[in-house]
Amino acid sequence: MKLLIIAGPPSSGKTSLVKQIVKKMRGEMKIAFFKIDVVKAFEDVELHKDFGILTRKYCSGDLCPDHAGVMVLGDAVEWAASNQAELFIVESAGLCLRCSPYLNQGLGIIVLSSIAGIHAPEKMGAMVTLADIAIVTKIDLVSQAEREVLVQKIKETHSSVILMETNALQGTSLHRLYDLIRNSGDIDAANLVLKGNPPLGTCTICVGKKEIGWKHHFGVIQKLDGQTAEYLYRGE
Repeated sequence: MKLLIIAGPPSSGKTSLVKQIVKKMRGEMKIAFFKIDVVKAFEDVELHKDFGILTRKYCSGDLCPDHAGVMVLGDAVEWAASNQAELFIVESAGLCLRCSPYLNQGLGIIVLSSIAGIHAPEKMGAMVTLADIAIVTKIDLVSQAEREVLVQKIKETHSSVILMETNALQGTSLHRLYDLIRNSGDIDAANLVLKGNPPLGTCTICVGKKEIGWKHHFGVIQKLDGQTAEYLYRGE
């Protein structure tokens, strides 16, 4: 199973990009989609209705969505694999600019809106610097000069990132992305860890444990199948 993790701020065009990927790739491989959000999410309903793919969502409630995502991602990978998915797409909530949801396997994509401002890449930390691919969206809404400055800022922030520009609603100029997905390797689910170091804090994720899945963590944890209000506590 191939893995694709898509991150970026709210309203940057993440879901529009997912729709273009699903539209292009669904005839080639079985796709599963997982959305992580805070209170409500509707992307899973839209994608299942429009394309008939396997979808699921998780709302973190009172927990940080990026930290909750680490907790449940192990279960989510197992869910996708158990349904014989060949491409597993994870869309993050995109709220914590310090955190990075990318893993040591698969492809990590940062989606940046061209109208977010030229300094946006510098403000997003690991979400940009640890990405494999940067997709600049809404390019039809700004001038050529503004686009060029934004692209330069991304390159200054992460010089080795693969950069593409698109109008995600139409799916322009994404052929290279599709090839990168096709050529990406299958994941080894038993050895998935975070690509970067989590920010410091008091829970096991905050203090630097990189393993995904609630079984590896202590303190307040959540399972994918549990309701938002049903928190579990492991350890002292």
